[in-house]
This record gives sequence, structure tokens and C-alpha cells, in this order.
Amino acid sequence: METASVPSRSELKKHLVDTKIAGEIATSRENNLDHYRSLALGDPYYMFGLSFENDWTYRDVLALMAKSAGVIDDPEHRAGQDTIDPERTIGAVEALAERVAAALKRPDPRIMFATGHPTGILTIHLALARFAARHGATLLTPAEGTMISSGGLGRKRRIMYFDNVGLLADGGALVHTHDPAPMQYALARLGPERPDLVIADHGWAGAAGEAGVETVGFADSNDPGLFVGEAEGKIAVTVPLDDNVLPRHYNPLTSYLISRVESGL
Repeated sequence: METASVPSRSELKKHLVDTKIAGEIATSRENNLDHYRSLALGDPYYMFGLSFENDWTYRDVLALMAKSAGVIDDPEHRAGQDTIDPERTIGAVEALAERVAAALKRPDPRIMFATGHPTGILTIHLALARFAARHGATLLTPAEGTMISSGGLGRKRRIMYFDNVGLLADGGALVHTHDPAPMQYALARLGPERPDLVIADHGWAGAAGEAGVETVGFADSNDPGLFVGEAEGKIAVTVPLDDNVLPRHYNPLTSYLISRVESGL
């Protein structure tokens, strides 16, 4: 993956739009607005384990998502197409790369990777984790194998690591989750020896940011929690993108990201 050709900025922008990672995305306007309302009402499912100092109204969340992700800012646009601005995606990728490079330049860096999205963007995490390990990072895998309550009704799921990327498993299946509990358990197992950097999404990222760990992550346009966390200073960088297109479509973005990290070392 890391040896794939690196696109130029303009080539990456075109690719993001062509594959609907950004531009006119598959996520509907109705779905985005529903999630913004849910976050404004304090629904934990959309807060990803974060708490917020400010009172974020529905209009506040929409305005933030227009600014940070490039969704359509018109509150009267309530149905149909919505967007992610590819320029915002690339800008955030570049900012995330700076944070990763800075972490890798520290003495004996300790980095943790995790995803609540085992389809789609898992491939970004895997490639970046391999790169970080080759450049001297210790990749943390705390609480591996731990069974935790997740998903309601007392259901038990297991914290797993796939090539050093944290995931939640239900029997033989990897599960999509917003739950912050896996990261909360993992950080508790680490104790005071926290990671220098967490690279994650969904509740894995939210819980790390809430705990005061430097955290960068990825989020779809219908997942406003990390963007609000970024606005309040708990998340360092949030990359807006559709988080569930075909995994191979993320290869150019991953190559561009890794090349930016490498240039910062």
C-alpha cells in the first residue's frame, strides 16, 4: 500500500470527488440533519464519549459542519444531496500528517490505532500503523482480548487488534461501533502510561480525546461528534470523508497522507 504512487493534490481532489469520498457523497441530507439534531439533544450514540462545555444547538452543529466538513450550509435545504468539500478533506489530511510526523519525531513514540469502522477506512489505519512501526513507534494494544459490555442489553464483545489496529469483535465478526467503552477500557489498562498519539475514529477517538490524549481522527458528514470535539479543543484534527466506500478507493488518500508524514520527518 505504502509503495503506491503518490497523487498530486489536484489528482487527489479529483479522485475524492470521483469516488464520492468527498464532493457529492452518498450520505443523504436527511441523515446528516437527523444526526445533527440527535447530537444537539445529547444523544450519547452521536457524542462518541465526548462531553462538551458549550450548548450546541442544531443550528450550531449545522454551521460547524458546513465550516469543518463542507456540508451545505443552508438550513432550509432539508432533503436530497449533501456534500463534503474535498479541499477541507485534503487540508485536514495534511494537518493530521503533521501531527503524526511530530509524534514520530519524539523519543520512543507510543501510538495507538483503532477504528469503529472495520469496513472502509480500516485500510487507512492499517497502512499508517505499518508505516509508524517501521519508523520506530511502539504500537500499543492494551486490553487485547478483554470482554466488555457493548451495544446494550448486556451484550459482551471482545477488544481485538488486527495488525495493531484496535477493533471490537462479536464472536467471529468485526462490528461497526460508536461505543467509547473499548477505548475507555484500553486507557484504563494502560494506566498513567498514556499514548503520545491516538489515531482513530468514532468512539475510540472520542474517548481518547475526552481523556486528554492527543487524538486525530476521521469522521463522516453524519458523525458530527468529533468535529464538535475538535471545535472545543479535545480532538486535534478531524478529517471529513465518507468512511465507507470501497476500501481500495482510499489508497490514493493513504499514499498522499503517508507521503506527507514522511516529508515531515
